Amino acid sequence: MKRPRSSLPAQIRRGVREPHLVVRRLNELYFDLHRQYADRQDRVDFFEEDWDNLLLLDACRYDTFADVVDLPGTLEYRHSRSSSTIEFLSQYLDGRDLTDTVYVTANPQHYRKSDRGFVSVDFHDVVEIWQEDGWDETFRTVRPETVADATERAAGRYPNKRLLVHFLQPHYPYIGPTGQEHFDNDSLDFFNRVMNGEVDIEDEILWEAYRENLDVVVPHVERLLESLRGKTVVSADHGEMFGERAFPLPMREYGHPSGIHTEELTKIPWHVYDEGPRKDIVEGDAAATETEDVATDVVEERLRDLGYA
Repeated sequence: MKRPRSSLPAQIRRGVREPHLVVRRLNELYFDLHRQYADRQDRVDFFEEDWDNLLLLDACRYDTFADVVDLPGTLEYRHSRSSSTIEFLSQYLDGRDLTDTVYVTANPQHYRKSDRGFVSVDFHDVVEIWQEDGWDETFRTVRPETVADATERAAGRYPNKRLLVHFLQPHYPYIGPTGQEHFDNDSLDFFNRVMNGEVDIEDEILWEAYRENLDVVVPHVERLLESLRGKTVVSADHGEMFGERAFPLPMREYGHPSGIHTEELTKIPWHVYDEGPRKDIVEGDAAATETEDVATDVVEERLRDLGYA
């Protein structure tokens, strides 16, 4: 599935204004051509793995997870075929029959990509938490306790379905103490603005805010490990970069651009908690309930709040 691109003149004009995007595109072409990460033996196919509940932490690096998180169970790692949520949707969801699965998501990207016809997947149901009451206007995100609440309701309603649960944290915006102290509300295209020098923030502060965002979500993940029935895996759709060098052109990267398959972006946690009886998973019809229509400007505003262009 190809990503839609702007016209060539518009791309050239933006490349002149923001030369790091040209370098990024060349690095992306390198990964497209060599596919060395896509061909890893240990790359994960999320839906071929054995789990009853898969809890995804958006933009969660394996190394940070291993340093910060202490959960019951066993920690391993996998390599993802995606370096962004958009790539996760296209690489892992598009074209699949997942009528044995309910998707509980705080990220509006699935809704936007499905609404525009770029991703087509059959879930038994989709719970779009970011709509209406699920969105926290103060922090401009979906709080992790809101995701945990919605997940437990879905578990009660669909006891014989796999649950794919998509938290937003540790993804920007940063809602811990450091985030509240150092970051304003102007979040549009956040990491691109960091690379342009429009946001003057030290890497150490970014790191601290990111770690705190992981601290914020962990108690609610642990709550779900205790309350959900069956085998639960805690993982991520992709990682995050904070000034590490990409390759082959060694530009310092920030955020999680699509197509840049560095170790920081593709190495993800795979934490397994397997206690108690398993679910008896059964398939069902697609779209058991209709997803509420949301105005395009609302969807785009939510995504801007999350730092997307």
